[in-house]
Amino acid sequence: MPKPTEVLFVEDSPGDALLAGQILAETMLPVKLRIARDGVQALTMLADRSFEPVLVILDLSLPYLSGFEVLQRNPRKEIPVVIFSASMNQADMDRALGLGAAAYTHKPMDLQAYRDSVLAMIDLWAGPPTESNGVGAS
Repeated sequence: MPKPTEVLFVEDSPGDALLAGQILAETMLPVKLRIARDGVQALTMLADRSFEPVLVILDLSLPYLSGFEVLQRNPRKEIPVVIFSASMNQADMDRALGLGAAAYTHKPMDLQAYRDSVLAMIDLWAGPPTESNGVGAS
């Protein structure tokens, strides 16, 4: 069995982290979601070279270090970082992209839209879908 693709989800809301994990579990995608609850934990995980995520999904509002600070200090610039934030502020979007984020996705409050957003990020950034993984099937 192939090793699952690892994705680092940096999110301080336990509900959002649980929801993202449940969404991925339901889809049967070979993705292992690793959770960092704050900016310091995210940077510690990224500093560990044995941890090889293919994608970082990063909230901007985090304890200790903000998502902006994580972007600035990120030791693994080769890993795409997608901002997943409730902020629709254009200045936040511009700043995040200017600091090296690969994309900025608005975090929807609607459950189905949230699910669709998480799956779209994984599909786009965490590797090519295969015919057998059910991506796109309803």
